[in-house]
Amino acid sequence: MKTRILFFVCTVFFSIPFASAQSQSPDVSVLEGYWKLDMTPENPSDSNFAQMIITSTKDNQIQGSFYRDGVSMKEGRINTQTGVIHAALVSQDNSGKYNTSFYYEDGKLYGTTHSLSRDFLSVWTASKVAE
Repeated sequence: MKTRILFFVCTVFFSIPFASAQSQSPDVSVLEGYWKLDMTPENPSDSNFAQMIITSTKDNQIQGSFYRDGVSMKEGRINTQTGVIHAALVSQDNSGKYNTSFYYEDGKLYGTTHSLSRDFLSVWTASKVAE
């Protein structure tokens, strides 16, 4: 009788699917490429656009340029621990440093850029431009 119960418990136990210890991370390479940033997504009639070119997504880091040609990303990092691709970077021009963060959802980027020296927080969206 004990053997049957043990057999039953083991059969049920081993038939339960187990989640792997390490969940599948999203493919961060989807970030690589040319992105057109809509700097005023709340105003569909406005044409205030910028660019982001992501050239590398290796080792949970992003490299490329942000806002316009020649403005390099610095300290770019990627985080996928929640199953969503989040990224953050620092850029700089003659007016100061900018802290930017964004997340990827359904083929678009949703982000913010914060400037201490210019006293603003910009909310933006981005669409990937076909290569």
